Amino acid sequence: MQFLVYILVYPFIWMISILPFRLLYAFSDLIYLFVYRIFGYRKKTVLENLRLVFPEKSEEEIHLITKKFYHHLCDMIVEAIKSLTITEKQMKTRFTFSNVELLQNLEKNKKSVALMCAHYGSWEWIFILQSYIGTKGYAVYKKIENKYFDRLVKRIRAKYNSYLITTKETVPVLLRSKVEGNVTLCGFVSDQTAKPHTALHWGKFMNIQVPMHTGAETLAKRLDMAVVFFRVKRLKRGYYETTFETITERPKDYKNYEITDLYFKLVEKQIKEAPQYYLWTHKRWKHRDKFPEDFIKKS
Repeated sequence: MQFLVYILVYPFIWMISILPFRLLYAFSDLIYLFVYRIFGYRKKTVLENLRLVFPEKSEEEIHLITKKFYHHLCDMIVEAIKSLTITEKQMKTRFTFSNVELLQNLEKNKKSVALMCAHYGSWEWIFILQSYIGTKGYAVYKKIENKYFDRLVKRIRAKYNSYLITTKETVPVLLRSKVEGNVTLCGFVSDQTAKPHTALHWGKFMNIQVPMHTGAETLAKRLDMAVVFFRVKRLKRGYYETTFETITERPKDYKNYEITDLYFKLVEKQIKEAPQYYLWTHKRWKHRDKFPEDFIKKS
């Protein structure tokens, strides 16, 4: 059944991917009509999230951000599909880096990097970064249930010397690389909701206490990796600029979860500057009325 779905869907995806950008974004506008106007995909969740984190904004402002968000969401969908056939030259033109020398200098100093980001702007085209550095790149991801699409996504990422690894694979892969003396770069999208029963740290995200993922910080301390945040700015439709910011090159000097809190502060700053480019469809604050003590008592 998985293969049948793959062979039926793949030709459609491929045809979309070869569209020139002008038609690609026209198709995105069409998707927007269905996703936002007709079906209202997770609109209730989006509005709830925005009202929660921006209590000072009026309903008119909330709805305007919502519309802009759905336009951007549909653009990200078609841009992800475009990754299948986009050329390296096209991607380098559309996804640029303001200070890639920061990572290049860390590479020269034989320093591995835990690269942290959020579900903001565009994270689909960040893999072109590997064409600017020699460090082998990994990205932690959730495996796709359909194994054929999972292989496809891995193949697309591997074009630029980037490799997807699951959470369970992360420690052994990076530990082996360190033992072998290899310099690596591993990307973490760490702003999603952590399971409250297993979360080691609860902190403030947009001034609301939530359980937080701490894997990137823990791994950086264990393997002595520099921790770098990358900020994505949307310049115009289909064009992005990324800026890197070092959180620390000495993670062991920080108290437990201090790096995680610093990361979330950077994410917050980015969201407040242009909230329409954050991924609001997920229930990231669903545990906001709960506290660590509640789970400790029940366990």
